[in-house]
Amino acid sequence: MNYKKFGNTWVISLDSGEEVVEGLCRFCRDNKVLSGTINGIGTTDNAVIGIYDSANRVYKSTMIEGDHEIANITGNISRMENDVYLHIHATLSDGENFTIGGHLTSAVITGSCELFVTAVDAEINRVFNEKTGLYSLKL
Repeated sequence: MNYKKFGNTWVISLDSGEEVVEGLCRFCRDNKVLSGTINGIGTTDNAVIGIYDSANRVYKSTMIEGDHEIANITGNISRMENDVYLHIHATLSDGENFTIGGHLTSAVITGSCELFVTAVDAEINRVFNEKTGLYSLKL
């Protein structure tokens, strides 16, 4: 991972073999990024995405294998239980240009991944929402 800061925005480059979510968590801890936004693009051949099953209050995950463009990564950074919490979604496109998207749990980079993280000068926390079964932003 390489990165450089410009104002309140970090430009991050992940290399082949690096995992996106784990790498971003480590980056945020190391650089004390408490809250912010994430966007980026890249390539993967091993990703896990999911969708929230609101009736059963669980995420249903799907392993996506084979070469895929990461057409979009978008999300936010907040805090939960005194640690980094990433809420990231991704859209993946295969060789036939079919897309699939959802909540990104992990993605191993095959070529490169270019991310922009914009820090917010605040600590935004999450709390459990009984109604939805999710941890929501506490504003």
